[in-house]
Amino acid sequence: MSTTNAWSEGYVSEIGYTYGYYTEMNPLRSRLALLNHGIVPPPVLGNACELAFGQGISVAVHAAASPIQWHGTDFNPGQAAFAQELVENSGSDAKLYDQSFEEFCRRDDLPDFDFIGLHGIWSWISPENQACIVDFLKRKLKVGGLLYISYNTLPGWSAFAPMQHLMAQHEQTLGSGGFGVIQRIEQALGFVDRLLATNPIYARANPQIPERLKKLKEQNKQYLAHEYFNRHWYPMHFATLANSKQAAKLDFACSAHYLDSVDNINLTQDQLTLMREIQDPIFAQTVRDFMVNQQFRRDYWVKGVRKLSVLEQSEQLASVRVLLNVPREDVSLRATGSLGQADMNEKIYAPVLDLLGDHKPRTLGEIVEAMRPHNINQAQVLSVAMVLSGTGQLAHAQESAVIAKCKKQTDKLNRHLMRKSRTSGDINVLASPVTGGGFNTGRFQRLFAMAYSDGLREASEWAKFTWDILRAQGQRILRDGKAIESEEDNLAELNAQAETFKTKTLPILKALSIV
Repeated sequence: MSTTNAWSEGYVSEIGYTYGYYTEMNPLRSRLALLNHGIVPPPVLGNACELAFGQGISVAVHAAASPIQWHGTDFNPGQAAFAQELVENSGSDAKLYDQSFEEFCRRDDLPDFDFIGLHGIWSWISPENQACIVDFLKRKLKVGGLLYISYNTLPGWSAFAPMQHLMAQHEQTLGSGGFGVIQRIEQALGFVDRLLATNPIYARANPQIPERLKKLKEQNKQYLAHEYFNRHWYPMHFATLANSKQAAKLDFACSAHYLDSVDNINLTQDQLTLMREIQDPIFAQTVRDFMVNQQFRRDYWVKGVRKLSVLEQSEQLASVRVLLNVPREDVSLRATGSLGQADMNEKIYAPVLDLLGDHKPRTLGEIVEAMRPHNINQAQVLSVAMVLSGTGQLAHAQESAVIAKCKKQTDKLNRHLMRKSRTSGDINVLASPVTGGGFNTGRFQRLFAMAYSDGLREASEWAKFTWDILRAQGQRILRDGKAIESEEDNLAELNAQAETFKTKTLPILKALSIV
């Protein structure tokens, strides 16, 4: 039978959370999403807070890469200590604690916040902790301030929720006490296989369950522990969440997942017609969740939504700065929505991408002006920006003065993250003062970047630098799941990857002021 630390309040504490970076937690990224919906964006220049920051990758990156003063808490002391280590190495002044929600939210030394973020925690905590957070939002989120929250959603989880309950019950009641949480999870998954082999009516009524379980088994066990095996697990309808936020005077603004705002890849024409008939915004979102069978929502809420006039919206959109953060030749013009994959119009996208191919920040206004000879208007440029932002190929840029101010901190943090990459590939991000956020990289890319930062300029030198680190630890490169044994073949593989890094990744890292 599993045991739970008293301080964890039912949340998995036996195993640490994954080392993920979540771009939605970057306040700068919210601006375009809000402006696209004609909503006044908060100025988010002062204070921000992340509740339940996990290993602290996001909060440490955002604290180093922006001028914002960050605060946050995570109840797990091991995770809080790791996050504090990242902050100390960056030189930022983020204030991070290992307190429970109740302890942290009652502190009398916290400022009022322009931005509060909760990623991947709301659905996995007790109703008492949810109420504590709502009270915190009411008291500490500024008027006009922004909340980012993500959570499991109904109806998307309706079919699988009973299976989650069964797995959690097995782990909590029948799981062998002498084993760790990973082994107990494997036992629960094994029991589910035995159950399905009996052909239960539940599985016949929900034929998608076996395939979903198959995909679940392929996922990281740390992720599974925190996603499926907490004592509290509450997927909810959008309207239920909205009702809980009324006490904090919060209004729904828009989805933080950019592609949700691209209707033609998510909704059929009949669905769009029905949606346009619904005047109530909360009910409209609930109906939309049924249309797309939503499982996970990422949303922005504002304490006092204010609408922009058409002129004001146009003017503020024109000032948004963006840059291309993938090689021009590698840009994908395919986006995936609820209706599947869709190809974008190359005649509209190509001229914009050609302009942005040098990876220099430009305002949307500058892009619109440059597109006039191509008969591409502001609405079309906005659509391009939304789709490319949604696919992670377009980043939002801070002002030049802010970039210069944050560069010293991101350099320190990146050096620390590069050094950690010598022994582990757990952390897959480097901090950019240009975007105020993180840029995803592989372990070898970070080691190549470390070699470059040390003054080595040839791809072969980066490959040897990396191989020396791997060899000293008895590590080998994997190819098709198998270790490459000979030194010659390992170096050959690293040289090939280093050449690709030189031509494709390094120019992006330079444009993002990471190296």
